[in-house]
Amino acid sequence: MKLQHRLEALAASLVGGFVKRLTRPAALTLGRGLGSVWGALDRRHLEIAVANLRASLPDWGENQLYATARGVYRHFGSIVFDILWLEGRSAETYTRLVEFEGQENFEKAVAAGKGVLYCTAHIGNWEVYAAGHAILHERVAVLARPLDNPVLDARMSAFRTAWGNTVIYKRKALSRVIRLLREGQSVAVLLDQNVQRDDGIFIEFFGRPAATTTMAAALALKTGCALLPAHAVLLPDGRYRMRYEPALEVDPNPKLRDVEIARLTQLLAARTEAWIREHPEQWLWIHRRWKTQPEPKP
Repeated sequence: MKLQHRLEALAASLVGGFVKRLTRPAALTLGRGLGSVWGALDRRHLEIAVANLRASLPDWGENQLYATARGVYRHFGSIVFDILWLEGRSAETYTRLVEFEGQENFEKAVAAGKGVLYCTAHIGNWEVYAAGHAILHERVAVLARPLDNPVLDARMSAFRTAWGNTVIYKRKALSRVIRLLREGQSVAVLLDQNVQRDDGIFIEFFGRPAATTTMAAALALKTGCALLPAHAVLLPDGRYRMRYEPALEVDPNPKLRDVEIARLTQLLAARTEAWIREHPEQWLWIHRRWKTQPEPKP
């Protein structure tokens, strides 16, 4: 194991042990504070966030752009510390921290018996959403990318699977996901990151072309599963609101497959954009979402 990985794992263990001794409000406050420090030191990614915000929300002034970008660091500092604080806590602890909206949409999708693909994004706290959903509703398979540090990845995997969820790493995951959906089970996937030109299509996201995976739409057409937009946001009182939206209507006509994939992919991106506009500081603006662009026309 690399020395860097060992040091990172040791630091996470020490910090996690300290955070567990705090009250949860104190842990969130400490996370926000360290997130502010992180933002002050990480000028490169702070400027990426500001540039993304400026292009996406052109009516905003510079003060609002920088305030929101710094808020992104505070938010993600708080949810990292929240995950550390929640490790090993009881199911009752989770149930006290969450409230659900649109539960009837989730129940209707599950009742159809064709599998559910929960389509979410890097907003709020997607890790707590998966845990809370497993505790109070059903277990899901979570599609994820392994962390570079194998020790931290094992720790994150333990958190994700503590309540019965399973983790499917993206590499060579497609056949397993198809099998689970055809068995009527549920899978959760994050759909808001940049992809290469050959790995997706261009849709409109905040008024600009954004290269986006078509995996969710293609899976719905192939398996008949429900496409259910869902996300969780951190509320001012420290609780999480977990929202399930109505499943998208899917046209199974094979002659319209490509058109339908593009339509569904655009609809899912539009739902993500709406969530971000409600809580802009809770989305990962430091990610280079618009990095891949269409080739210039001759």
